[in-house]
Parts: sequence; C-alpha cells; structure tokens
Amino acid sequence: MEYSVPAILCFLCFTTCCAFTYDDSHAGNSPGAGFDGLESQWKSATATYVKQSDGGSISLGGACGYGDVFHWVTYGMYSAGLSAMLFNRGRTCGACFQMRCVDHILWCRQGSPAVTLTATDFCPPNYALPSDYGGWCNFPKQHFELSEAAFAEIAEVDKAADIVPIQYRRVKCGSRGGGGLRFTASGSRQFYQVLVTNVGGDGEVVGVKVKGSRTGWIPMARNWGQNWQCYVDLIGQPLSFEVTTSDGKTLTSYNVAPPSWLFGQTFEGKQFSG
Repeated sequence: MEYSVPAILCFLCFTTCCAFTYDDSHAGNSPGAGFDGLESQWKSATATYVKQSDGGSISLGGACGYGDVFHWVTYGMYSAGLSAMLFNRGRTCGACFQMRCVDHILWCRQGSPAVTLTATDFCPPNYALPSDYGGWCNFPKQHFELSEAAFAEIAEVDKAADIVPIQYRRVKCGSRGGGGLRFTASGSRQFYQVLVTNVGGDGEVVGVKVKGSRTGWIPMARNWGQNWQCYVDLIGQPLSFEVTTSDGKTLTSYNVAPPSWLFGQTFEGKQFSG
C-alpha cells in the first residue's frame, strides 16, 4: 500500500506532537489463560491495513496455506499478516492476537477498543525502504497487516490513518464459534498432506500425527504454514488425527475420514475447549 508523506511524518513524531497517555486500568490487563504461549502483558508494535479500494486483500492465498480465509468463517476479515519477527517461519499460523491502537489522539479510536485477529499470512519485508519509513515488516520489526475492516475497528480510517502504534498480546482463540478442527487432504499415493484449520484454544499447532486402519500413529512434518506431510500410502483407510498445540494440549479425533475419502475433501474432528 502507499503512504502519504504527511501521514508518515505524523506517525514518526507522534511521541512529541500528538501523543496522549493511555489509562491501562480499564484494559482488562489481567493474567490470561496462565499457560505457555499466552501473554497477559501488552507489547508494542505497529499496524497497517490493505486498502480494499486498491483491490488489495489479505483474504486470498496466504503463507499459512488457508487459501480464501473467508471460506473459513471464523477467520474472515479478522485475520492478519505478520512480520517475520512474529510469523516465525509459519509456526505462528492460527494463533490469535488481541490488539489495540494506542498513543495517537488523531488516529486511534476513542477508548482504544481492542480487536482479536488470527494469524493467517506473512507480511514480507521490503529492504529497499528503511524500517521506520515504509519497510514496516523488515526484520526485526513487530508489525501486523490487517484487513481494512479490522483496522477500522481500532483506528480512524476516515482520518487518513495509515500506520498506527499498537499494543498486542497472545490470547486464546476460543471455540471458533462452533465446529471442530478441519482436516483438508491433498497429495498422492506416495505423499499425504493435510491442512489443519479452525483450531480453537491456543490456536498454534506444533505437532500432528495421522493414523490409518493399517498403520500406527505416524508423526507428520510441517511442510509450510499449517500444511503437514508424511510419505505414506493412506488411500482406502479411515483416518484419525492427533493434534498438539503450543500450550502442550493434545486432541485426538478418531475415524475423522472414512475409507472412501478423496484428496481435496475436508473433514471435521473434535475441538479444543475454550
């Protein structure tokens, strides 16, 4: 996206020319779920958005492998691209973040409301530009790229807000509004790959195993994003899956796919609580 020079200059000097003190006592800054991966303390970062009027979208494709995130109802406009520092080579895909615009009296919405988003894409660096003047996703910047609709919930888009200072923290993804984990198969007789989506709870998958009726539990390796792979012929077998998230919880869904499953089909399993 393009940024106006006045807007960038105002952002760079916000601490001296247009800053205000944010009262954290009303932010619900109490401890989160209390296990590894979730954070009760807010951290500082920046956020921009993809303008719909320019034909831009973070809903299609994406480095997490989700494809059109609007197909997954629980992602949709509440999804974000992450800079390399946060993306962690795809390991953060599916994690949920709460964020709020702070310290900008002109561009932050009154009261600094928070929005919760799912990590669904990668915001690539642009080393042709300095990190504080256009190269917002350059390493080691902590930056989020939002949809225009999500950005408008925390910032005043109508007032030409392009990049804003934010605070963020990891939070639970909840139960995703209903429904279980979804497993979408692809591959061939020699190669099996599954895309894991709609993960509640911690949201960040760190391990997947698959089991056919003629195999034991087979550990799968991360291919990219939330695509997991193994080199086993599973055609004609009912499939079960074991998914582990970064908080150490493991969920097993037995016989999710029938023996007649086909590549390209999606099957639904159990869901993590909360």
